[in-house]
Amino acid sequence: MEARIEKIKQQLQAQAFKLTPQREATVRVLLENEEDHLSAEEVFMLVKDKFPEIGLATVYRTLELLSELHVLEKMNFGDGVARYDLRNDSTHHHHHHLICVQCGSVDEILEDWLAPLEERLDREFQFTVVDHRLDFQGICHRCREKAKAKGNK
Repeated sequence: MEARIEKIKQQLQAQAFKLTPQREATVRVLLENEEDHLSAEEVFMLVKDKFPEIGLATVYRTLELLSELHVLEKMNFGDGVARYDLRNDSTHHHHHHLICVQCGSVDEILEDWLAPLEERLDREFQFTVVDHRLDFQGICHRCREKAKAKGNK
């Protein structure tokens, strides 16, 4: 975690920003909850537990700044709530999402299934893809199991 915080600190410094204690607390919460796709309000509540004097506006500004600097990706899964996902250096592109339309859960696909398509776009259209995102909406395995269990009773 410390290495990722240091990298984010360097990204901020490269754009003439500092990693203030409030920003660092926000980054730590995002790193600790990386799989959860937290909303700004959820980030705020978790940061406030550790940094009680922080305000919601500070967390919002921090999330927006980190998004503008491409440290985070701001996304919406169709529920009208902006959620934040840390960019990961280990993958060229973002991971993809399976979004359950019944319970709202979000599962991740860590493989990049679109690499062959990107190569074809480059080859046939001389178009270089620098990023992409793919979201699937449907019914998750948990909801399917609940429905199956109800049907058998």
